[in-house]
Amino acid sequence: MLLYSTNNSALKADLKEAVLKSLAPDKGLYMPEFIPTLPADFIQALPTLSFQEIAFEVAKTLFQGFIPEADLKTIIERSITFAAPVHMLDDRAGSLELWHGPSLAFKDFGARFMAALMSYFNQGNDKKLSILVATSGDTGGAVAFGFLDVPGIEVTILYPKGKVSLLQEKQLTTLGSNIKAIEIDGTFDDCQALVKEAFLDKELNAVYQLSSANSINIARLIPQSFYYFEAFKQLKSFGDEIVFAVPSGNFGNLTAGLIAKRMGLPVSKFIAATNINKIVPDYLVSGLYEPRISISTISNAMDVGNPSNFARMFDLYNGDVEAMKQDMIGYFVTDEETKTMLRDIYDKYQYVADPHGAVAYKALAFYLEGHPEAVGAFFETAHPSKFEDVVNDALGIAVEIPERLAILASREKQATPMRADFADFKKHLLSIV
Repeated sequence: MLLYSTNNSALKADLKEAVLKSLAPDKGLYMPEFIPTLPADFIQALPTLSFQEIAFEVAKTLFQGFIPEADLKTIIERSITFAAPVHMLDDRAGSLELWHGPSLAFKDFGARFMAALMSYFNQGNDKKLSILVATSGDTGGAVAFGFLDVPGIEVTILYPKGKVSLLQEKQLTTLGSNIKAIEIDGTFDDCQALVKEAFLDKELNAVYQLSSANSINIARLIPQSFYYFEAFKQLKSFGDEIVFAVPSGNFGNLTAGLIAKRMGLPVSKFIAATNINKIVPDYLVSGLYEPRISISTISNAMDVGNPSNFARMFDLYNGDVEAMKQDMIGYFVTDEETKTMLRDIYDKYQYVADPHGAVAYKALAFYLEGHPEAVGAFFETAHPSKFEDVVNDALGIAVEIPERLAILASREKQATPMRADFADFKKHLLSIV
């Protein structure tokens, strides 16, 4: 399997190099040189297949023999160990619950698969693999749990001070072992910029074998495509025109869906649901991509002003916004609308959503109103207890906190405070070699 840089299609790497290095030397993101199509009989057979069987077939087709089948099966069996159920609210709309993993967030799928894949590729290497990851909330927790105690791998998580929930922060900062946290006085975009600059710094790369667990790494996107097939399987009995509303920040989750569609999954439409950081919805209207400084909201994991994966989306459609609009529409939701949706979902269905799911629900409801034959799922990307302050305030109830999250509340935070300055970040990394 060969991949190329989104900045230069002539710059190529195999799967191992792309996964372990994350970012191309020219700062581009890696994309598969060829996205193969799954056979039609596989799509027809989805209702008869387990989630692990679906994941294996999708990965095997995409990897094109790069990893022996027996090894790939082991990677799948170790990483895809929890369900992705669609909880139907009525006969047209369902919640795709992606929070049944260890950190209670959708990013568990990508983090666990990536950890297993990186561990496989790093076998026999005497030099430790150092993972740098920026998080606006759930990525850090998923990566922390996914890579905890994985031999030969160390993880450093950067997160914006005061811009993640308390329980999210506990997931990043209390596990210890090979997981370290840095609290950046800035935004998620600042954290992401520090990570990207580190990958391109010659001095750091001479000392460290650096990689990323953010969605800039193609290994994060691949397993996220698996649950689109799994969700489609569950929705098929409700209708033929199937749509997905995806709460979006860095746009890795939605890009994974677009790759699934290229592989043959007949999704009718993707709805890019954002908060007021609506860079991509605006692009789909104007055709102009205009990054901005991110704005803080109650759906904080989507507070991204310059989505990294837009480069992949742009590449998939060769920069043709009209072609992109055939597969996708954009929709943005304010904080007040998000709170209203949290209440509406609870009052109407006795279902507790998280703020990101509420954004996606609003977008899905709007779409279904104008498309009476469509059925769809909105993505519940995190357990609502991870945003208990927002949810409790909106609903007037105390959301139940799962035990595996509750036990972290009393643990002491361990994080290094730092300015959003690359010189400081580099100095810190060099001091702990």
